[in-house]
Amino acid sequence: MSITAYKRTLREVESPRQIERRLLATITGRLDAMANRFDQTEDRHLRLELLSSGLRETLVENQKLWSAMKYDLSDPGNALPADLRATLLSLALWVEKTTAAVLGGQAGVRALTDVNHNIVAALTGQALAESA
Repeated sequence: MSITAYKRTLREVESPRQIERRLLATITGRLDAMANRFDQTEDRHLRLELLSSGLRETLVENQKLWSAMKYDLSDPGNALPADLRATLLSLALWVEKTTAAVLGGQAGVRALTDVNHNIVAALTGQALAESA
């Protein structure tokens, strides 16, 4: 099966909300693996080592996903209620700021994972409500 056919099949099987949830859950799992170790150490060398051992790439991937969500939330055709869109846009801006701080060596990975876990839970609840 070609990549195009695979992507088309995936879109037919999963809703956009389910795809967002799956991607966010996957990224969050990878962030979880290093969050406590990164945030709890005061050793700058260890933090830089963790960043270079995969954390940086995962943070960038998380940021890209949040940027895509921010773009979608900014679209005037977005069907979410305005107050929810505003809250999520505010979170997206916070994720940008916190990610920059973490990439600079400051603690904050656990805070990012906490936000992601809450969004995954909300998307999961929404997906369950939609299927009921």
